[in-house]
This record gives sequence, C-alpha cells and structure tokens, in this order.
Amino acid sequence: MADSTPLLSQANSAESQSTTPPLEKHRPSLDFTIERCIGVFGWAQFFQTLLVSLAWLFDAQQTFISVFTDAYPTWHCTTHPHGCDSVSNICYLPKNSWAWDWPSYTSIISEWKLECSSSIITGLPASSFFMGCLVGGFVLATLADSSLGRKNMIFLSCLTMSLSSLLTVFSTNIWVYSALRLVCGFGRATIGTSALVLTAELVGKRWRGQVGVIGFFCFTIGFLSLPAIAYLNRGSSWRSLYLWTSIPGIFYSMLVHFFVRESPRWLFVRGRKEEAVATLKSIATPSRSSCLTWSFSEVSFQEERCNNGNIFSTIKMLVQKRWAFRRLLPVLVIGFGSGMVYYGMPLGLGNLSFNLYLSVTLNALAEIPSSLITMLLIATSLVRQAVVFGGVFGPMLVAADRRDGISSYGVFGLVIGCCGLFAICLPETRGRALCDTMDEEEQKEKAICNDEVIQVEGTNGGAR
Repeated sequence: MADSTPLLSQANSAESQSTTPPLEKHRPSLDFTIERCIGVFGWAQFFQTLLVSLAWLFDAQQTFISVFTDAYPTWHCTTHPHGCDSVSNICYLPKNSWAWDWPSYTSIISEWKLECSSSIITGLPASSFFMGCLVGGFVLATLADSSLGRKNMIFLSCLTMSLSSLLTVFSTNIWVYSALRLVCGFGRATIGTSALVLTAELVGKRWRGQVGVIGFFCFTIGFLSLPAIAYLNRGSSWRSLYLWTSIPGIFYSMLVHFFVRESPRWLFVRGRKEEAVATLKSIATPSRSSCLTWSFSEVSFQEERCNNGNIFSTIKMLVQKRWAFRRLLPVLVIGFGSGMVYYGMPLGLGNLSFNLYLSVTLNALAEIPSSLITMLLIATSLVRQAVVFGGVFGPMLVAADRRDGISSYGVFGLVIGCCGLFAICLPETRGRALCDTMDEEEQKEKAICNDEVIQVEGTNGGAR
C-alpha cells in the first residue's frame, strides 16, 4: 500500500504522456478558430470587404489613364496646296498646313510636340508605369507578410500611387512625366494582391471566392469610369484627368487608414494578440461574441509562420524542383503573352477609326464576364509579374503602330497564339490530374520516377 501512490502517479504520468501527442495532432488551425469567432460572413465583414475592394477601382484608373492622356490627337489640314490630306504624314508637312482639332493641351503628344518622335519616346510613359509595377512587385512583395501588414500595405500603396499621380499634373516634359509614372506603377504594384488577401482573411472559407470577385468588379468599374471622366473633360487639359482620379484616391487612402481593420490572422501570426482580439470584436456578430472569450493558446502558430514564405524563397524552391520549374515556365510564357494583349489592346484603341470613348467603354464592359476567368487563371504572384512584364512592351508596340493602322492587333494575335501553344506543355492539358499541394505532387513525381527505374532494371535483367 505504501507504494500505491507512486504507482498511481506513474500511471497517470504515463497516461498523460501517451495522450499528449494526439492532442497536439488535433490542435485547431488558426483559420478555423477565427472563423468560429466571427462567423462565415456578416454585414461588418461585407462593409470591410467592400471598402478594401474599392482600392481596385483607383488601381484601374491609373492603369489605363494613359489611353486618354497619351492619345494621339486628331488633326485637319488648314491649306491644301502642299498636298495635305487626311492620310498624309504630318511629319512631312509644313507646320502651317495643318492644325490639331482640339487645343494642344488635351494630350501630351500635342503639348510637348511629340507627333514625330519615335515609338520608344511616345510609349515610354506607359511602359515606365508597367516597369514600375514589375519592380514594385518584387521589392514590396514581402512587406505585406512581414513588417507592414495587409492594411498598411494597401494604405501606403494607394497613397503613393495617388500622390505621384497628383504630382504628374506638374510635369514639364516627357522625362519628368515618365519618371512620375514609374513611381506611380511602383506604388500600385501590390494593391491587387494585398486587397485580395485581406478580403479573403476577413471572411470564412466558404465566401473567399465570392469576395475575390468583388475586387475584380471594382477594377472593371474603375476602368468604366475613365471614358466617362474623359468625356466630361474633353477639350480640357490632360492634367485635369489626373486631378479627377488622384484626389479621390488620396481621400480613399485616409478612409483605409481609419476604417479598415487589419487581418486578424496576420496579427495573430505576428504575436499581436490583443489587437487581433479587438479586430475580431469589431467584425464579429453579437451571437458570436461569446467565442471571443476562448483562448488561442491551443492554436499552433508555428505552422502558420512556416506557410508565410516570401516570393524569393518561393522562386528558389520552384527552381530547385525541376518538375515544378518545367510547369512554371510555360505558365509564365502564357502570362507574358496575356499581359501584352490585355494591356496593349486598350492602349491601341486610339489608333482605330472609331470613337475612343465608346471603344474604351465596350472594352471595359468585356471585363465583366472575364473577371471570373481572371480570378481563376491569374492566381499566383509570379504569374502576375509575367503579365505585367508583358504589359511593358504593349505601349511601345502601340506607339509604333500609330502610322501603320491596325498592324499591332495582328502582332497581339500572333503573340497570344504562340504563347498559348505552351499550354500543351502543362500536365492538365494532357489530361493528367493535379494534386492539391506541392508535397503531394512531389511524392507523386518520386513514385513515377521509381516506377520508371524499376521498369528499366527489369528490362535490363530480362535482356541478360
């Protein structure tokens, strides 16, 4: 009997040790715990989602604003003895034989006398914008996951984009103008990604796909607003278009700073538990408020931190895995072609003999059915970068086509056709099923390699 207590204590200790691993294995995930506290989707979450998604509206305006500000103006002959007609090249005509249909300040081409400049010069501002997007996408990619967070990233990106757009009004030449467009593109590089991630982390898993569509529709609305603003300001300076789009963007940045909530998931992962609980209280429904008294101590944050890798570590991992690199390369080529066509075609509308305002409106309306497809196809940061890289070359191609009619659209068709052929290299095109995670795909690739080795060894053994 004297030894019964130690034996019982040892038994309990052994039992607790044996039961500990299963408890650790069944720890609830952070996403599951947050969803239990705030619910799947409520009015507070809808307000947050809508407010965050409005960033796409101002993003679209700055992306396609050069369609009107950098447009090649129409002109007319003032005298006919010099062989002037509607198909003449004004670069070979005397200055007094032709004139612009609108005041010279309606476009950068006419104000800075760029009508006879090379396509590299006239396409430089739009290409600089996309080059800024490309650089900003790599430089700022990790800040939303590390130091700044999703909310601050959206705030700073929108503010930088809008302020640089406002400063564009004071441009004195094409070089200053292009530099400011580069800064604008650099600032807006992470708006779409940060807004998409933040809206997804504010709602339950069931609604993440739907709230993602809201952002793409806001992008379409922003694109649609441009021809309306430009039409109301026709005959005015091209600078007024930047004023009408930049000032609302600055006010929106202030709204984001004061009213948008940071992602509770990001706050928990960064160890800011008190702020995360305060955010959950602000968006949780009254029926779910009791859940906020639960402790998050049982949630495993180590796995969450491991899953928050940056784009550079992702690239390194993809390059090291040959099977992943072989699949990524065709997707990047397809993204490059898609970006050149997607961004180049709206910029080339001014070269067609159609009403520019109506053409841009119809092009923007075509975005509505394609929003769902875009959300499904352009899902990774690397593919977005490939799309933006394609957008760098679109403006220069359009600028070179201003004297050649519609040949740029033939080039666009050829590029997207050739790039589309790379889809044949993808395993899903050949009817092969894809795994949900890279680990599963890695195991599948190893199994295939082992089977091939066994078959080769069996063939060699049979030959002996």
